[in-house]
Amino acid sequence: MTTVQEHPATRGAAAGTIGAATALLDAYRSGTDRFFASPTRTLLARGVHAPVADGERPLPDRVQDALAAAHAAGVPDPLVIGAIPFAPAAPSALVVPAGLRRAPALAADPLTALPAPRPEPAAWSVHPVPAPERYAEAVEAAVARMTAGGLRKVVLARALDLTGGRAPDVPAMLQRLARGDARGYTFAVPTPDGTTLLGASPELLVSRRGTTLVANPLAGSAPRSDDLAEDVRRAAALLQSAKDLHEHAVVVDAMRAVLAPYCAALDVPDKPTLVRTATMWHLSTTLTGTLAEPSLSALDLACALHPTPAVCGAPTALAREVIGELEPFDRHLYTGMVGWGDSRGDGEWVVTIRCAEASERGLRLYAGAGVVPSSDPAAETAETGAKFRTFLDAVGAAL
Repeated sequence: MTTVQEHPATRGAAAGTIGAATALLDAYRSGTDRFFASPTRTLLARGVHAPVADGERPLPDRVQDALAAAHAAGVPDPLVIGAIPFAPAAPSALVVPAGLRRAPALAADPLTALPAPRPEPAAWSVHPVPAPERYAEAVEAAVARMTAGGLRKVVLARALDLTGGRAPDVPAMLQRLARGDARGYTFAVPTPDGTTLLGASPELLVSRRGTTLVANPLAGSAPRSDDLAEDVRRAAALLQSAKDLHEHAVVVDAMRAVLAPYCAALDVPDKPTLVRTATMWHLSTTLTGTLAEPSLSALDLACALHPTPAVCGAPTALAREVIGELEPFDRHLYTGMVGWGDSRGDGEWVVTIRCAEASERGLRLYAGAGVVPSSDPAAETAETGAKFRTFLDAVGAAL
């Protein structure tokens, strides 16, 4: 029997005023606003009260300094919102906003059922980086590294550059992403280099509310099918796939090892269940814990976990090295984390996947696949192609 997991944050979610969440979605302005929607809330941040300073001190300390300064300046209940890159030493894109509007979850707003306008016809030119055959060769090289010993898993990504006759309509894309999966995590964040990071991630890195933490790693995937019978077959096959179950176990075991020392209690289910998005099935495990030290913030926990083997590999240092050798681009914010945190230490940090960077020139889309010793290069290439569908559908393009 196929089991489909309810997202943990949706359990008991309070129903909100009709139209409250979609009003924030409708009010989003590209370039100046920061939008974040999760199964618990919808946030629209306007302007910048203060950026989180760069520096060598740990990021959670710099965030606490920014929040304390904002509180002293009279900002009521300040929080930080934005994105953190994949590379540990790279600058973050976190700010204390000048203004903040809050609403219940998009999934609690019946108006999300109204479809977003379809993309206007556009002649997108699609350029893969690297070409699919080069990506398959990189997967093959990674498998060879594992056979030689040391490396257990590595996540290899590829990109698509989309260019057209006009600048991307970021608010329209955000509408389609959010309404396409209202129970997921949708975000749009301006970056220091003038682009906008936007996406619809299915994966919660970690959240904290009081002393309760939740982490929901996803690893092991299969594309959805428009045919119901085939879709169910693919879901059932994923639950029985030795390759995907191994890939998933590597991630869960690593996250258990990181979180356990911080917890008075930590519950880790023995077997994964399934989470579905509009385009993919994912193996999913929800870890829930009670913090032994209440002063630990959601961001403290997120930084301890980041990057998980779901987006990097195992062991981490060696996987980073292999990624640097085999990927022909800088990931920037892709496979980092995006979210929010407040002065109480509560927050939600999401793995930055199913995302794109939008600029006046076009879009760069990212997708990756977890490579383990039993990986097939053609299958991993096809998996990344399926993951691109989330964004390709949002802009009206195709591979």
